[in-house]
Amino acid sequence: MAKVGIVMGSDSDLAVMSKAAQTLEKFGVEYEMKIISAHREPEVFFEYAKTAEERGIQVLIAGAGMAAHLPGMFAAVFPLPVIGIPLAGGALNGTDALYSIVQMPPGIPVATVAIGGAVNAAVLAVRILAVSDKELLSRLKDYQEELRNMVVKKDEKLTELGYREYLEQK
Repeated sequence: MAKVGIVMGSDSDLAVMSKAAQTLEKFGVEYEMKIISAHREPEVFFEYAKTAEERGIQVLIAGAGMAAHLPGMFAAVFPLPVIGIPLAGGALNGTDALYSIVQMPPGIPVATVAIGGAVNAAVLAVRILAVSDKELLSRLKDYQEELRNMVVKKDEKLTELGYREYLEQK
């Protein structure tokens, strides 16, 4: 059963939102992915949001650009954590979506990541789920160690080569 719902308003968002799916796959977290437009198909949106919890969804990740209503609307209906991903697009290249998602009214929180921050949205979902899943917490700790090791290896390479040669090899 899917634990995370990944929802976007358009297939044009799939390139970014697929990074959340790929990250959840690395952790072995089941998810479902949907394209639902809160503006163009409100009945479908409300049905999905109202039934997500009973389907086993514990965290929703919602990507939205411009007016960015999708994450906030989910937070208004779905009682569990919602993570919003502002998506670049339109004249303001995602800053409008960022402002829209982070400025929710009191009592309707949406955790918000950076513009296009699908990987961090998925890692945050994993962290939320890991609170009650020791096996997932162990995988999360391994992931953090992998990140640390990547930095250590890069530093060792920089020290060995010097910055000019390091840059040439990138």
